[in-house]
Amino acid sequence: LRDNRIQLERSTPNELTISISDVVLSDEGEYTCSIFTMPVRTAKALVTVLGIPQKPQIFGHEQPIDEEKIARLTCRSSGSKPAAQLRWKKGNKELQDEGTEVVEDPNGKTFTVSSRVEFRVTKEDNEAEVTCTVDHESLQNSERSTTQKLQVHYKPTAKIEPHPQYPREGEKLQLQCDGQGNPIPQEFLWEKEGSDAPLQLSSDSVLIFPFLNKSDSGTYVCTATSSMGSVVAKYNLDVSGKQGHRAPGITQLLPASIPAASPHEGAHRSREGCGRRRALWHRADASPVPSTSSTYHAVIGGVVAVIVFLLLSLLIVLGHYLIRHKGTYLTHEAKGSDDAPDADTAIINAEGGQASGDDKKEYFI
Repeated sequence: LRDNRIQLERSTPNELTISISDVVLSDEGEYTCSIFTMPVRTAKALVTVLGIPQKPQIFGHEQPIDEEKIARLTCRSSGSKPAAQLRWKKGNKELQDEGTEVVEDPNGKTFTVSSRVEFRVTKEDNEAEVTCTVDHESLQNSERSTTQKLQVHYKPTAKIEPHPQYPREGEKLQLQCDGQGNPIPQEFLWEKEGSDAPLQLSSDSVLIFPFLNKSDSGTYVCTATSSMGSVVAKYNLDVSGKQGHRAPGITQLLPASIPAASPHEGAHRSREGCGRRRALWHRADASPVPSTSSTYHAVIGGVVAVIVFLLLSLLIVLGHYLIRHKGTYLTHEAKGSDDAPDADTAIINAEGGQASGDDKKEYFI
């Protein structure tokens, strides 16, 4: 035996046994056993060596796929003999391949098998697992497979969440523009319906009201932008004591076919005038300036209340003074007339009579 891998295991007049270790493809062939008797007897055996397929590889998933586009994936496995079989799964669902190609390897003994699959992707396919499995008789009860996750780009969505949930006048309020998508929106434009100047344009999705007042009531619009397009979300803020609420409906503004323009749409809207642009960046801290009308009303009301209080106090003091000094006042113009039987006698009996009229005095307090 010239090959050290081949060993003689047993030799008897009736039996000859050999073993081959580390079997390779070249060991395949016809083996002959001869017993040198008279006559010589021979027996032949055909040995077939199976080529174990390599672990499959998936191609075509390297770049993200836009939603509603066709995904084209290829699975390839080499080194199988005979040619292996490939099958596909997306999650738990079987996928039907578009065709299988078998090519002989350069060694002339094994084969490379390729399988292609195509399917339309949606945003639900983002992070979905696609598995390619190779089936071959050499693997017996085991299997070899490869799994890859899909990356699907889809249009963003947005909604506005207030913090606190029920804002009140005088409190601090934060409006959170929650943008979802792949990729995630990186630019947020805040506006108030009826106002010409934008409130904020930045990567910060939060609009802050440090001190709420009734003038802040209105509909606020958040435009969230990613490379796949833009969407808007609305929130109706009512500071009169009623609960704010999200306005229904999210509207697609920009299609994914012009992603280069969508991140700067908000900036173009703010370039209508130099003054408007300055207002945009001046308010980039997302802090709307509270109105001072409530303060003016409070001051005027306080002054009026003080004046009314002083007038009431003066009337009370004056009335009290008049009540205390009310009474009967006595004069000396008719002294001695109390006992006169008639008016003429009273005049005659009056002290000093007609002549002393100049001496009459009257006192009034």
